[in-house]
Amino acid sequence: MSSVNAQFEAQSELTIRPGDALTIVVSALDQEAVMPFNLPLVAYSAPGSVSAQTTPMLQCYMVDEAGDIKFPILGKLHLAGLTRPEAEAFIKSNLEQQVTNPMVQVNFVGAKISVLGEVNRPGQISIPYGRLTLLEAIASAGDLTPYGRRDNILITREVDGKLETARIDVRSKDIYTSPYYYLQQNDVIYVSPNKVRAVNSASTGLWLSLVSTALSAATVIVTVLK
Repeated sequence: MSSVNAQFEAQSELTIRPGDALTIVVSALDQEAVMPFNLPLVAYSAPGSVSAQTTPMLQCYMVDEAGDIKFPILGKLHLAGLTRPEAEAFIKSNLEQQVTNPMVQVNFVGAKISVLGEVNRPGQISIPYGRLTLLEAIASAGDLTPYGRRDNILITREVDGKLETARIDVRSKDIYTSPYYYLQQNDVIYVSPNKVRAVNSASTGLWLSLVSTALSAATVIVTVLK
């Protein structure tokens, strides 16, 4: 029997990219010492409402095209290419000269993937805590329909401004060491239909075409007879 404890080579954590939105919270035993390093909380008003929402929300840092954010006091920090834990360690190292034992928490805001094709609930799925596997995404989409092909799942991913595609067989044990097992923000998953669905779709299309042609012909005949 082969072991399922294969060595993971895939990137399990999301990598920060230009265009990402992040929340960054700095804390320490001395809360006053870290206040200048945190963005102020804000309260938003709903469209058409005159009152602000009662629970203030964290402001986001936007990663610019160069991969940088503008951080209070510290200034420009380059975060692109770092995972969430790496970004936390990097910011913490920059703070340690000014704050005693700082703690840093970085989270992605709005990181999502899309699941399309033969699944029960197609749509967008959020990536919680910076990581999401292909199997978890399929489960969140309600699993495959009876017409979905488990051996032909297409994943499209943007890497360095170029689109990459891969076809995955989720029945294979090789999936666990695939670079596509852990999903990245904006990945698109498409579950291909099997032959039964393809034949049914083709038959339905042909039937609709014949009905449309027959109705058009009947309309022409009625018009001529009038």
